[in-house]
Amino acid sequence: MTKETYNLAIVGATGAVGQKIMSILEERDFPINQLKLLSSKRSAGTKVLFKGEELIVEEAVEDSFLNIDIALFSAGGAVSKRLAPEAVKRGAVVIDNTSAFRMDDDIPLVVPEVNAEDLALHQGIIANPNCSTIQMVAALKPIKDAFGLNRVIVSTYQAVSGAGNQAVEELRDQSERLLNQEEVVPELLPVKGDKKHYPIAFNALPQIDLFQDNGYTFEEMKMINETRKIMHVPDLKVTATCVRLPFFTSHAESVYIEVEQEGLTTSDVWKVLEQAEGVILQDDPSNQVYPTPQSASGKKEVFVGRVRKDLDDDKGFHMWVVSDNLLKGAAWNTVQIAERIVEKGLLLK
Repeated sequence: MTKETYNLAIVGATGAVGQKIMSILEERDFPINQLKLLSSKRSAGTKVLFKGEELIVEEAVEDSFLNIDIALFSAGGAVSKRLAPEAVKRGAVVIDNTSAFRMDDDIPLVVPEVNAEDLALHQGIIANPNCSTIQMVAALKPIKDAFGLNRVIVSTYQAVSGAGNQAVEELRDQSERLLNQEEVVPELLPVKGDKKHYPIAFNALPQIDLFQDNGYTFEEMKMINETRKIMHVPDLKVTATCVRLPFFTSHAESVYIEVEQEGLTTSDVWKVLEQAEGVILQDDPSNQVYPTPQSASGKKEVFVGRVRKDLDDDKGFHMWVVSDNLLKGAAWNTVQIAERIVEKGLLLK
């Protein structure tokens, strides 16, 4: 029997996440009939190899999505807001990797290991959550299901690749300059469009995205609101502090939770995490076994370690959660969603 194939478009094909999406589609042997690579006018004409074939990147316009079944967007919120509805009008299911639609009530926000059932609710657009949210909810969902969940307090330690390729280059350049005792003039981080910029090399920046009126950054509010939406607990107590650190790939998070059930031990939490889909437990303090950004880099799973019971609150637990922000935090989660909608027959045509 002939295997059914699909026409795919990648918007933002020349960016870091777009390139990762392409490599995962190739690795997974996704059933592709035609792959259309789209970008800004500036990047159009770029040649990219896919499965040994040279493809030319085209400028993304409204009619780029004619005869496209699935469109994977990763080119910034403004592009998604302008072109995603046009893609849906032309019959494509959009999987959007920006913040453009995440908090829309009628658009599912999906981590397949956590809330795949929400995919059936889509009306053409499915939102991919923020990278730091994805890895946290993947670790917390099995705990919530087993023991209940009342509170989450998270501090993140996020790689510069989360701010794009320019931030990666800025870290490289600043590190070299500082090691050579040369002057550093920061131009990008913590936020390109904000008033001040600070060096990221050998530094820690407690600001990711713009500050909101309540004193939290947009990144922190994304984690708070997205976690509630994905977990279907609108009144869940969640707070976040998001920090950018000078390494290239993978986000790490120190997560404190309070469960509903009393009398649990660390072993009880370990058992749940060991059986969780997409989660790998690396937790052996006596042998210094725990995940790090380097050890998680290039891997699709969410890694959890340093699980321990709070010393003062019987229902409190601490854990350390690490994952590759460009893979599970972006490209892999996107491709997982594409695979699920094909499996479940949830395309528009």
